[in-house]
Amino acid sequence: MARHVDVLIIGAGLSGIGMACHLTREGTGRSYAILERRTAIGGTWDLFRYPGIRSDSDMLTFGYGFRPWHGTKVLADGPHIRRYIADTADEYGVTPHIRFGRKATRASWSSAEGRWTVEAVDEQTGATETYTSNFLVGCTGYYDYDKGYRPRFPGEENFRGPIVHPQHWPEDLDYRGKRVVVIGSGATAITLVPAMSADAAHVTMLQRSPTYITALPADDPVAVGLKRARVPAALAYKTGRARNIALQRASFQLSRTNPKLSRKLLLAAVRAQVGKSVDMRHFSPAYNPWDQRLCVVPNGDLFKVLRSGRASIATDHIDTFTETGIRLRSGEELPADIVISATGLTVQMLGGAALDLDGEPVTLRDRVAYKGALLGGIPNAMVVIGYTNASWTLKADLAAEYFCRLLNHLRDTGQTRFVVEPEPGDISDQSLMGGALTSGYIARGDAVMPRQGTRGPWQAINNYFRDRALLRKAPLEDGIMRFSGETAEREPVPQTRSA
Repeated sequence: MARHVDVLIIGAGLSGIGMACHLTREGTGRSYAILERRTAIGGTWDLFRYPGIRSDSDMLTFGYGFRPWHGTKVLADGPHIRRYIADTADEYGVTPHIRFGRKATRASWSSAEGRWTVEAVDEQTGATETYTSNFLVGCTGYYDYDKGYRPRFPGEENFRGPIVHPQHWPEDLDYRGKRVVVIGSGATAITLVPAMSADAAHVTMLQRSPTYITALPADDPVAVGLKRARVPAALAYKTGRARNIALQRASFQLSRTNPKLSRKLLLAAVRAQVGKSVDMRHFSPAYNPWDQRLCVVPNGDLFKVLRSGRASIATDHIDTFTETGIRLRSGEELPADIVISATGLTVQMLGGAALDLDGEPVTLRDRVAYKGALLGGIPNAMVVIGYTNASWTLKADLAAEYFCRLLNHLRDTGQTRFVVEPEPGDISDQSLMGGALTSGYIARGDAVMPRQGTRGPWQAINNYFRDRALLRKAPLEDGIMRFSGETAEREPVPQTRSA
């Protein structure tokens, strides 16, 4: 059963829904379909269901640039984000174009036919379906939905309780009155600790090394004030978004130009929150600010539960699990009924689908990214990868606008194909994300992620203001981008409807 559309999008999460909306907003006139493995819209926000799940970026920049986020919460919870994405899809008529329950397994480009062929499995029936398209867009993010990163812990087979990874939270997990140890120090761990401490007997966050953490108001005071003043929602959103983009960039830039001052400011803010009863070594990383992603806590909720005694932090290495908890290298024993392994992500591209060009397998690690959106030598395709040092959606929006510019240029010039070809010296050994942060999942993803470039548009410098000029305004024909092919009359295509 073959289906053909102009644009085939893989993934109906934040990026995929945004891409589909832009195809309509930018007047491309292209037909499209979305293949989504899950049975609902939302991607990450449909997958993760652990207690307290929330964004780790402010919603004024995490929301779409074209559709205001009307809430005043700085960090929104998972259900509200999921609803926002689904409502956006409904507003722009995207939902009927989604084929749910389809796992893309292979994408093949044919130069002779000038089209992509994608094989997908209907995971409910096991049947294989074939889709063809003129253009392909990967909006699957960069991690494996089937399995998170879960190191094997020494002696874990001796532990009597469950060991749970937050990526696959059991619906029936009862932690009321239980002693819980959360292993990890990233955004997931600092969300779980205060969320679980309300019902657990005690929650301990066990970390090998600290993370920079900063507190923000749960509600944006400016957004609240503008709402009370009855400022039009679109204007308030635009104003707040511009402010927060500038603040994000300023924070990151300060950490790069004056890391000592940045560190001093961050640690002083933590000291003011935790008081003298909490040892600051638990909040004093060995690396500079923004060498790894900065973690944010609304209203200092993590600090509050630490001050109250309902939660604590241990900074140490695991010696071994015991029947009733974890023994650390220092000799200290952490009693536990439940252990949560908030140890991170397993990096994966295109949702695990294989890729080939004219029958030749493609390894994405061998490809270099152009403007952080296209991949060298791969025609009529884009892979959307958001920012690591700012809100994901800022880059996803820009990438979608750029893709639509390319489509409209092809239409206006009567051509059908685009491709970028790097010179040998354009490719570095560094991962596309490796230049910005040194987080564990980024280091592990080096074997999977496309390469960083050495110059010009091959360099991904994670700067929204630079990318905005590059993707929105810079000439499409820059000596690197090549357009070709003659437009053929397109076959009428029936609308692809959701299963």
